[in-house]
Amino acid sequence: MSYTALREPDAGPPPSRPGLLGRLVRDKRSMAAGSAVVVIVAAAAAAAVYLGGGAAEPEPSNAADASAYASPPAEQTAESSSGSLSALGLASPSASVTPSASAGPSAAATPRVPATGWVPVDHAAWKAQADAYQALKIDPVPAGVGNLPEFRADCQYSHSLPDDPIVAPGLPGASHMHSFVGNKAVNAGTVAADLTKFTATTCKPVQDHSAYWVPTLYDNATGKPVETTGFRVYYRSLMNTSTGQMPMPSGLRMISGDAKKKEPTPRGARGQFYCAFYGPGDLDGVARSTNGNWPICGGNATLHFMLQFPDCWDGEHLDSPNHKDHVAYGAGNACPRSHPVKIPAITFDIQYGAKGTPEGYYLSSDPDGKSASSMHGDAFVMWDVDTMNKRTKNCVLQRRTCDNDGYQK
Repeated sequence: MSYTALREPDAGPPPSRPGLLGRLVRDKRSMAAGSAVVVIVAAAAAAAVYLGGGAAEPEPSNAADASAYASPPAEQTAESSSGSLSALGLASPSASVTPSASAGPSAAATPRVPATGWVPVDHAAWKAQADAYQALKIDPVPAGVGNLPEFRADCQYSHSLPDDPIVAPGLPGASHMHSFVGNKAVNAGTVAADLTKFTATTCKPVQDHSAYWVPTLYDNATGKPVETTGFRVYYRSLMNTSTGQMPMPSGLRMISGDAKKKEPTPRGARGQFYCAFYGPGDLDGVARSTNGNWPICGGNATLHFMLQFPDCWDGEHLDSPNHKDHVAYGAGNACPRSHPVKIPAITFDIQYGAKGTPEGYYLSSDPDGKSASSMHGDAFVMWDVDTMNKRTKNCVLQRRTCDNDGYQK
């Protein structure tokens, strides 16, 4: 049976970026939903990725001037440079974070969290990681390994909290409800060191200590949450060359999409949920919800969403005031001068155990408009450094397909 590649309706021409973003890639995927396995198909092309952001296409750079990244104003600097761990937000784990996510933030403890804004990278730690990466030898490649430059983590739902340790650090309850996957200990007080200390995770491989989250989806008829039943995080190359490829720095924070966007998402619109299926089917659904914003899936298809993150980094900051300016989308198989470090591009491929209803759904980020346009994702990246280095070199730099355990055989 042939697989139908995903496309984005009325997406227009793809960005000037050949390679994986210049062609449709058919990829069999298995996501566990309880004991059931749902096989979906996704394309790593621009027409296949549902971007939750504002711009129609990724801009080559998020900065007009590279000097904006060299010396951010002192009042924007999130951490003092008195110590390298402090600069990375690793000075001390948050006292409020416990290994049990259900415990939630502790009102009695005052968490130490980095202030939002420009968060400088620990240059010594990054240099050590980069040096180890450059010295690393590529593992022998087994026969039959594919040539898609990517590795991945398959994650399951962990917990929900009205917290956001990137946008509202140290402020429990200050956010709309989020559904978290990955690191089980995450709450509003989480700092980078917490991710390395409390490493229980819903992701495979377990060496991925990162936290990933999206706004919670609710059934409009019942008001009950519809949680993710599969959450695949790809780390891949979006270019047709991996020259200069570097690993992801520990503690990097970034957001894809726009929580404040409140636009209708009718059939054919950008930023909508789609129906993933095995074999022929309609990505836009066989019908739509009464308000037109949500597909109703036919057959065995279920609701899915894809979010694409940037693939270039400024090399100086782990976060920025809007959580986007320290990263950028590459173009023409290269990164802009303002963001010269080529990093793996994160892609969220999210599965929901729902088929769609006439009443539709709403996101916690837009309970009134009940559209899908405010869909967004947060990534607080923290892998075991050796694992991140090896997967990046074996899979992305060498342009070989890897799964949760390494080379995909």
